Parts: sequence; structure tokens; C-alpha cells
Amino acid sequence: MKKILAVSIAALAFALGAQAQTNLQVFYDLGKDRKHVTTTMEGFYNDKWGNTFFFIDHDYNSKTDKDHSYAPSGTYWEIARCLNFWQDTRLAPLSLHAEYNGGVYNGYTINNAWLFGLDYFIHNSDFRNTLNLKVLYKYIDYSNAGKNLDGSKKKSNVPMQLTVVWGMQDLFGLKGLRFSGFADFWWEDHTVAKVLSDRDKGYRDWSDSKDATVVFLSEPQLWYNVGRLFGVDNFNVGTEVELSYDFGSGKGFWVRPCLGAKWVF
Repeated sequence: MKKILAVSIAALAFALGAQAQTNLQVFYDLGKDRKHVTTTMEGFYNDKWGNTFFFIDHDYNSKTDKDHSYAPSGTYWEIARCLNFWQDTRLAPLSLHAEYNGGVYNGYTINNAWLFGLDYFIHNSDFRNTLNLKVLYKYIDYSNAGKNLDGSKKKSNVPMQLTVVWGMQDLFGLKGLRFSGFADFWWEDHTVAKVLSDRDKGYRDWSDSKDATVVFLSEPQLWYNVGRLFGVDNFNVGTEVELSYDFGSGKGFWVRPCLGAKWVF
């Protein structure tokens, strides 16, 4: 799954200065262990008490023996709330953050996770360039997670997640070009294995596996508002690249590019 335990939070890059937005993203994942379509429904909304962000991912990777995709293979969602009752004070850049993550993939549950912490927002005068820094306590429910390869109980050695979210509008002075994304680093006991070739449809070689304790995930996106050229500002085309280390069940560092389109409602 393209965004299992992390955010696709381009919308959050606007933070306090953004307008409410709901958008649908459709990607084709070119990663050698992926080769499938993912859709993301994403929303970001401001109010006097802070902001709310959510996304819901579906991976369309359930296939027949003729390699025809016929149904979603997994779904995953996150919802996050930044609370800020002091928006007119010097502490306005600092918010309280609460978040939930969870889902299911190929019949296996993705452990529920709850996060709480602080968000610090940095921006230039017109909000075109933004940066969010988050320090979060992360509780992961391991009750159905099994054990590590060495027989020990799964846990988080450090129950924290560090997150950076950025957004750059009209990049290089080109109207409608946006560079955005996030990077997450967190501690989580999980087992990862060698990823087999694309002809094996992304299955793992569990004879070549290890216990991992940390995860890194980043998903930079580059969007161009091509619709503005013909009077339909809602339509964007672009790319996303997933950069990950020991993420999900795949061992090691991976670069998985995607091509996609986005419609803003």
C-alpha cells in the first residue's frame, strides 16, 4: 500500500493559511513490486479552533490468474486534528496534534495507531512556502501483531514519530507548479523480507527476512495545475515518489515512482 502508516499530506502544507479543500488523486504505481492503481480521497479544513485533515487510500491490486485487477486489495485511512485556540497570539504557530491511523491489506490488519503531540508551523508572508514540524507520541496496538523472529514480543523501543511536511507553490516562478510532501521517521517492531521481482507480483521471500525496529517514509509530490491553461483550475497532473526504508513488509531502501492526476472539488 502506497501510504500505509504515513500521511499523504500535501493539503496540510497550507496549515493556518489554507482554504478548505477536498481532492481525489489517482496514481499508477510504477514500483516493481506494485504495478497497480491507487486512489486517495483527501480533505483539509480550517476553522476557528484549528484544522482537520484526513485521507482514505484504496489499492486496486486483487488480481485474477490472468493478472487482471478486479477489486481493491487494501484500504487505509488517517484522520488528524490540530487544535489551536490561540491563533491571534504569539503562540499561533504552535498547535496540539491528535491523529488516528488504521486499515487492512490483503486480509491482514494494519495495527491501529494513535498519535498525540505538537505541530509547529513556519511560512513566508504569502503562505506560498510552508513547513510543518511535528513531534508526536505514537501508540501502536500490537495485540494482533504476533512476535518477532527471535520470539520476543513486538513493541516500540521509542514510542515516537517525527514528521516534516512542506509545500512550495509556484515553484521556480512557474504559476501552478507545486512541490509538496512529507517525511516520517518512527520506531516500530516489525518483520521485513526481501522483495521479489515484478513477475512474482510483489510477494516476499520470507527465507530472507529480519526483525526491524525503525521505519522511514517520505512521499514528495510534484503537481502542475494544467487545467488552468484551458479554464478548469480543478485539474492537476503530476508525480509522487515513495522513498522508504524497512516500510511495510519490504526490506531495505526503496524508491517507488508514481504518475497521477488530481481533481480538486
